[in-house]
Amino acid sequence: MHLKTLMLLVSLTIVSMAQAENDPNLWLEGVDDEKALDWVRTENASTAERLKSSPLFDELFTEAKTILNSSSRLPDIHQEGDWLYNFWRDEKNPRGVFRRTTLAQFATEKPDWEVVINIDALSLEENKQWVFKGMTCLPEHPEHCLVRLSPGGGDAVVSREFNSISKTFVKDGFFLPLAKGGASWIDANTLFVSTDFGEGSMTDSGYPRIVKRWQRGTSLESAELVFEGDAESYATNAFRLHSAGGDIFLVRDGKTFWTSERYQLVDGDLKKLELPLSATVNGAFQGRLIISLKENWTRGNTSYAQGTVLIADTTALQTGGKGVIDVLIEPDDTTIVQSVNTTDSTVLVTVLENVRGKIYRYSPGPEGSWEKNLISFPNDGSLKITSTDSSSGDFFARYESFTSPPALYHVASTDWQPQKVKSQAPSFDGDRYQTEQFFATSVDGTKIPYFVVIAKDAKRNGKNPTHIFSYGGFRNSLTPSYSGSYENLSGAYGKLWLDRDGVFVLANIRGGGEFGPQWHAAALKENHYRSFEDFEAVAEDLFARKITSPQHLGIEGRSNGGLLVGATMTRRPELYGAVVCGVPLLDMKRYNKLLAGASWMAEYGNPDIPEEWEYIKEYSPYQNLQGGVDYPAVFFYTSTRDDRVHPGHARKMAARMKEMDQEIWYYENMEGGHGGSTTNDQLAYRLALAYTHLWNQLK
Repeated sequence: MHLKTLMLLVSLTIVSMAQAENDPNLWLEGVDDEKALDWVRTENASTAERLKSSPLFDELFTEAKTILNSSSRLPDIHQEGDWLYNFWRDEKNPRGVFRRTTLAQFATEKPDWEVVINIDALSLEENKQWVFKGMTCLPEHPEHCLVRLSPGGGDAVVSREFNSISKTFVKDGFFLPLAKGGASWIDANTLFVSTDFGEGSMTDSGYPRIVKRWQRGTSLESAELVFEGDAESYATNAFRLHSAGGDIFLVRDGKTFWTSERYQLVDGDLKKLELPLSATVNGAFQGRLIISLKENWTRGNTSYAQGTVLIADTTALQTGGKGVIDVLIEPDDTTIVQSVNTTDSTVLVTVLENVRGKIYRYSPGPEGSWEKNLISFPNDGSLKITSTDSSSGDFFARYESFTSPPALYHVASTDWQPQKVKSQAPSFDGDRYQTEQFFATSVDGTKIPYFVVIAKDAKRNGKNPTHIFSYGGFRNSLTPSYSGSYENLSGAYGKLWLDRDGVFVLANIRGGGEFGPQWHAAALKENHYRSFEDFEAVAEDLFARKITSPQHLGIEGRSNGGLLVGATMTRRPELYGAVVCGVPLLDMKRYNKLLAGASWMAEYGNPDIPEEWEYIKEYSPYQNLQGGVDYPAVFFYTSTRDDRVHPGHARKMAARMKEMDQEIWYYENMEGGHGGSTTNDQLAYRLALAYTHLWNQLK
């Protein structure tokens, strides 16, 4: 290392340490420190005392529990062979059961579900608060599965081999201790493993940087090294892409959150694929890779535009290799590819057209051509393919809108006509409301779309209690949903908010993926402030349309959205009457030192580099709080077991605002991970707290 570089690093470390020492709330970053937990318990009790004293809280809590535990909720399913699997929570099983049924049974009014794993019983038996994180099986071999379990709901999981035929954990089978990372099947006796192998095996972001091949009957320590990434990288992993034309084994070296190098494993050798670092591999189809481009790419004499979806022979992507690269989808101004699913015979593409979902079927034709057909779903909401059957080409898709309950459709390859097989009972009367899409003009002239869900007979007098939800980062797209937000809330917002004469707004600000890679890139790093300007433009547009006014406007965001509402609250406190700030990033000076924070520097920048801190410090909520300013009342919520976004962000912000005599409420669930809750009752409690807060401030 050069002497100048070393001196710079030492200087930055000294500055960072000095700034940390000047933070009187730094002790609250001690996740399980008893003094910090005492502070949490005190704040939780204070919030419960203040908000639970309201009769409204009890009403909202009861309504939320009833909706979240309703037997009519639409089950999220995925298909493994002849079985449809679902994870289900209710009052009888608060931690949930992993269950399955047949396709024929599922089509009946009351399917006969067979319990595969009872998480409540397992937690009791093993004296651990297990949270189910999913099961993956070797294709066509349901006797070989891996079940992921988290103690308390964090991202770190234990992986245990499971036989889904006998419904038992395999004695002396594959077992991975608690860590971030995981494993994927190579064959019945071999796994790719990326986990914590001990000192030096994890990246600065807290994810695995080493991939190994682990053979059954051998120790994890003796597993064979496949790939080793850099400590400065985001994460590495390896996986098998199954397709009718042959499986493809890939290693991904995630350089940053948004960039990766990829290698194909062929007969034990790693062959680097020549792809843009920003490209995304969507899957495999008949032995070829499907790739989405996030930036313009020129290869030889051929240029491909940002947003193009390619299908390529893997050999065509190797140095000196020969093969064909075909264009599957050309980008345009209105159609954005949201996801790609494959079966043995077709490619299913879910797109957004002006933030509304559609599904197209692509079938291979002669001489590299493709036949494209629209599958006829309702076109005013969101669509998501939940499960596919590779051999038949059949699939399930979920449709919903702001006022239409989730419905599950089955599409058979015999006629490609969607047939509704299940629908949730309404949680509220959607016919009372209308959904409108408006466009606000941001500071730089960009038109920012947003949806308004409002009663048909509502007066436009500026007095409607209004709730804006937004996100604005990480290429996440917010689409019309029966939950309002991206959480699966089964329509609770309609009962708790709309039916009490509230207005709901979903803002599609830049930083998300609603209009393709460029919509996200427009708010990266030094331009992240544009997300805030877009959000503020939506608020002002609502005022201009006399839908609401500042004293009646509440805003909510979680995670990056928590940063959004924290930043806009400190930038323009006069615009809002109340704030709900969930599992947030708030101290942007230290975010890269807390848990997974270092992995997000590709989104926000590095606060330890002076020129990058110059633009981050302009909006970092924790640093921009000022005495003598009247901020809107804030409800903070987080989780002690959130191992992605550190709970210290919310703790410290709440403590500093209390020191300033600002009105705050605080709730920290002692489990729940980044989702904030692990049972429906915990989620109902948090929803009731949030909506009681909004109603108390905005009515």
